[in-house]
Amino acid sequence: MRLFVAVVPPVEVVEHLSEFVEPRRAHRDDDIRWAADENWHITLAFLGDVPEYKTDDLAERLEVAAERQKPFDLQLAGAGAFPSVADARVVWTGVRDESEALPHLAMTTRSAANKAGVTVDGRKFTPHLTLARTRQPIDVVKWVRVLDEYRGPAWTAESIELISSRLGEGPSHGAAYDTVGEWEFLG
Repeated sequence: MRLFVAVVPPVEVVEHLSEFVEPRRAHRDDDIRWAADENWHITLAFLGDVPEYKTDDLAERLEVAAERQKPFDLQLAGAGAFPSVADARVVWTGVRDESEALPHLAMTTRSAANKAGVTVDGRKFTPHLTLARTRQPIDVVKWVRVLDEYRGPAWTAESIELISSRLGEGPSHGAAYDTVGEWEFLG
């Protein structure tokens, strides 16, 4: 199974962001593929292909990591691109996290995966929610300028989810996501 660990915004936050993004989606641009609202999440740890026999241990360790975490407030705001605005492959909105709990949570979920014998993508954690991907590296300065105005409602993150990703099976031949485990913060 192709898996990742994420914080998923609540429905009202997704709806607010969707209302802001929708007019941008309506502007036809063949170089940009907008992510489906139902796929929006903040990735803490990308695990890639995980053998079935490791998933029970992984789930137990993620549950322990979640139980140690206190709920914390987040807000989606601003915009950016990876690897850069001038040569983008991903366009995103940022995440405001005044408590700085997300980097710590990313570290603990990655550690939990490693202890379960699951290799974690080694990229530096940058809190974001992917809005769109590009077909090839392009300059997205106009998109980032517009999207940078976004300020979403604050919400309290209360859980993490382990999500499976099936490439090519989702909207517009993108990925389809299914939550295979969810654990509440109890700390």
